[in-house]
Amino acid sequence: MLPDGDPAPPTGELPASALDGLGSRPFGFYVHVPFCATRCGYCDFNTYTAAELGPGASPAGYADTVIQEVRLARRVLGDAAPRVETVFFGGGTPTLLPAADLVRILRAIAGEFGLAPGAEVTTEANPESVSPAYLEELRAGGFTRVSFGMQSAREHVLRVLDRRHTPGRAVQAVREAHAAGFAHVNLDLIYNTPGESDDDWRATLETALAAGPDHVSAYSLIVEDGTRLAARVRRGELPMPDEDVAADRYLIAEELLSAAGFRWYEISNWARTEAGRCRHNLLYWTSGDWWGAGPGAHGHVGGTRWWNVKHPARYAARLAAGKSPAQAREVLTPEERATERIMLELRLATGLPLDAIPPGARPACARALADGLLEVEPFKAGRAVLTLRGRLLADSVARDLVG
Repeated sequence: MLPDGDPAPPTGELPASALDGLGSRPFGFYVHVPFCATRCGYCDFNTYTAAELGPGASPAGYADTVIQEVRLARRVLGDAAPRVETVFFGGGTPTLLPAADLVRILRAIAGEFGLAPGAEVTTEANPESVSPAYLEELRAGGFTRVSFGMQSAREHVLRVLDRRHTPGRAVQAVREAHAAGFAHVNLDLIYNTPGESDDDWRATLETALAAGPDHVSAYSLIVEDGTRLAARVRRGELPMPDEDVAADRYLIAEELLSAAGFRWYEISNWARTEAGRCRHNLLYWTSGDWWGAGPGAHGHVGGTRWWNVKHPARYAARLAAGKSPAQAREVLTPEERATERIMLELRLATGLPLDAIPPGARPACARALADGLLEVEPFKAGRAVLTLRGRLLADSVARDLVG
């Protein structure tokens, strides 16, 4: 469900406060592609299979519709619009669209805004949705990074997640991406799936590392309400994932990834080098600006956050009528922005400046240090950086620091 928020103007116009300082902060573009070949049992994202789309929406015309929103974004942001530093195609499965469509959308963004030198351009992909020729077309069209949803190397775990690719396909896809000229390749992994053992998880990590990515994301499975997985857990077919097991699996990930030369830079993300870090996600975690294009996509500029209508048919109809697809928005108060900064930046290996913590929460900060949840040396230098144990309790530490 999307939040309620306040009505968004049909022009997409943003308040003057949002545009103040535009260009002084990093600016990115998120493009949501809501199409999937099948629905994974754990997924609650705004996605649609062919059978769920209904009339008025089609993957065939989707690129043209998104390009209409790109042009709208340029009109809304005006002459002060900065060049784009990062572009991220997410979903859904962006690579269900022809590579030429993704390249056309990227070229529209570049044509309207310009891309900053060395801009990072990422697409998510299911391993089975790409081929060597497809990846070569993306690379030639300006994409610099690809993120594959591997999830697991064990077939029985993939079955629980309703993933359709075979365990070895993700490894092959990484090699194809490298052959196509991609220097930056991520593998997304999920741990703590019902039926997964420690040995299964170790095998997944070892298989992922052997494939040769320069980035790994590892997330604990969350059972989201309304998903097929949640229904199976509710009926007793599968056990609810255990939080203590999840903590053990995280420690295994840290052990194996660190031994392979990867370093954490955000709680769920490890990179082999600084250049391998996902700059687009860092933009989110450091409260940068981005325009979210596509059904249900969220954008944020200067403390104003908005979200588009969810269904692709409604999204297309709004743009065809010359209206913004934004459903609603909210203007964050200074207090809300300060809270979000604590919640997000504390997740980073660079940590949070101590002066960003409210005075009333300083005792909680001292307790976290005494309890071994914050690193000592960064604390002395004026930053709150989580220890390994602190990463396991990050949400509760952040809540205490909000005050």
